[in-house]
Amino acid sequence: MQSRRPSITDTNFLFLIIALLLLSIGAWVQSRHLFIGLLITQYLIILFPIVLYLKRRGYNLKGFLRIKSLTLKQVVYIVLIVIFSYPIAVFFNYVGILFLSKYGRILPNPIPIPSDINEFLLSFMIVALTPGICEEVMFRGMIMKAYEVYGRKKAIILSAILFGLFHFNLQNLLGPIFLGILFGILVYKTESLLSSIIGHTVNNTIALTIGFLSSDIQQASIENTHDAGTMVYGSIILGVIAFAFFLLVRKLLLSFPARVDETSLNNDGYIQFVPVVKTRINIIEATPIVLVILIFFIYSYILFFA
Repeated sequence: MQSRRPSITDTNFLFLIIALLLLSIGAWVQSRHLFIGLLITQYLIILFPIVLYLKRRGYNLKGFLRIKSLTLKQVVYIVLIVIFSYPIAVFFNYVGILFLSKYGRILPNPIPIPSDINEFLLSFMIVALTPGICEEVMFRGMIMKAYEVYGRKKAIILSAILFGLFHFNLQNLLGPIFLGILFGILVYKTESLLSSIIGHTVNNTIALTIGFLSSDIQQASIENTHDAGTMVYGSIILGVIAFAFFLLVRKLLLSFPARVDETSLNNDGYIQFVPVVKTRINIIEATPIVLVILIFFIYSYILFFA
């Protein structure tokens, strides 16, 4: 009989393999031609192995990945939640940048800022929509599903941590972890992967749009990252703004028009406890994740400190 979800061992080793491909072949093709390299990375290195694994294991992709329709009201809520969550993610990343400004170095964004509307539309397709599809299939589609053996709350948190590590960028670690948690909650509230695909795409589009409309301001902010006083005051202001938006996002999540599924949500709108199949991870299951963490820190040291 087909298991309801992939094993933790399979999932973690597949995560390790994709991470290694990302850092080797993905990095190489992106260095040759960024946009073509990004497309190859997303569709061939990230999406293809996941889909191939699930098909060969006999899973129905639509059912397994929770490809279900959303109501217009749900879509509006998702867009608003992600828009209001953006300052929170920025604050978390700013904490990492503050650390690097003192102990390491800060690197510019490798994604070029669009100079006109045609480049913006191309960037939207490659930088916003494509990762929104491919990375969500990997993290909220397969990985979070596999980690449900530890309960849904742990599945959200663990898959979000792996999502953050997968960026292999200390400047962009805490923000993706926060967003990964948010996307996981949205998936369980709607029982649809489309919610996180929309959310991920909207988040990337916001970043792209801000870069497009305020490239001069962004450059000035990068130059000011070596001013310790400016960084500290900036973090305090961002923290206050982020907290205010957090309260707003929390209110929206509590009033979210969730799909009626009592196994997913409790009466307060939070993720409900579900039966836990596993409580511990064995050494074989843990090995791929430990290796990815080691690679992450070695790669980060070379990139930001060496």
